[in-house]
Amino acid sequence: MSPRSPSVNEELRRRSRERLLQAAIELVGERGYEATTLGDIADRAGSARGLVSYYFPGKRQLLQSAVHRVMHRTLEEALEREPRTDDGRERMARAVDAILGLTVHHPVLMRQHMAGMLHAEGFVQCPEQQRLAQLLRDTVTRHGSRNTDADYPMLRALLMGAVYAALIPGAPMPLPVLRAELFERYGLDREMGTPPDPEGPNGRHDTGLSRFFATESRHPETTERPT
Repeated sequence: MSPRSPSVNEELRRRSRERLLQAAIELVGERGYEATTLGDIADRAGSARGLVSYYFPGKRQLLQSAVHRVMHRTLEEALEREPRTDDGRERMARAVDAILGLTVHHPVLMRQHMAGMLHAEGFVQCPEQQRLAQLLRDTVTRHGSRNTDADYPMLRALLMGAVYAALIPGAPMPLPVLRAELFERYGLDREMGTPPDPEGPNGRHDTGLSRFFATESRHPETTERPT
C-alpha cells in the first residue's frame, strides 16, 4: 500500500482535531467538566488517546479552544446575518448580543470556560482564540476606535465580565441590565442588535453546535486508512 501524500495527511490531521474539539464541547455540555475525561473525549471523537495530547497540552486547553471556536462562529454568524451591514454601531450591538446570548443557550460551557481562564494555565492562545480576537478587533475598528490595540482588550474584558456576572451561581445579574450597561458605554440604541432570548427571535433557537466543526472531508478521495 502506497504512503499517503502530505496533503492527505494534513487533511486527516485537520479532521481529527475538529472531531476532538466537537467531542469536548458535546461531552462537557452533557456531563460537565470534571466528569469528562480526555479518554472520554478521544472515544467520542473516534481517536486514539495519544492523539489528544498531540494537539492539546491538556483537557482545559482543549475545552478553551473548543469554546473559543463556538464564540468565534457565533459572533461571525451574528455579524454576517441578513440584512448584512457595515454600520459600526449595529455591528457592535450584534457582537454584544451574540456573546451575552451564549450565557443563555450554553451556560454550562461558558461557566466552565470562565473557570478555566481563572485556572493556573490562564488564557489559552490558540487558532480559535486568534480568530475570535480578529473579529472583535474588527468590530472595535468599525465602531470608530482610534486605538484598537487599547480598545479591543477593554471590549474583551467588558464582555467577559458581563458573562461572568450573568453566570454567578445564586446571584446572577439580569442580562437586560448587563446589556443596557454595555450599550450605554458604546453609545448604542437599544433597538439595535438582537437581545438574547432563550427561545430565539422566532420562538425557537438552534442550540446545535455541530455546524461549527468542519469534520467532513474537503477531498472526496480522502479516507482514513493505515499507511
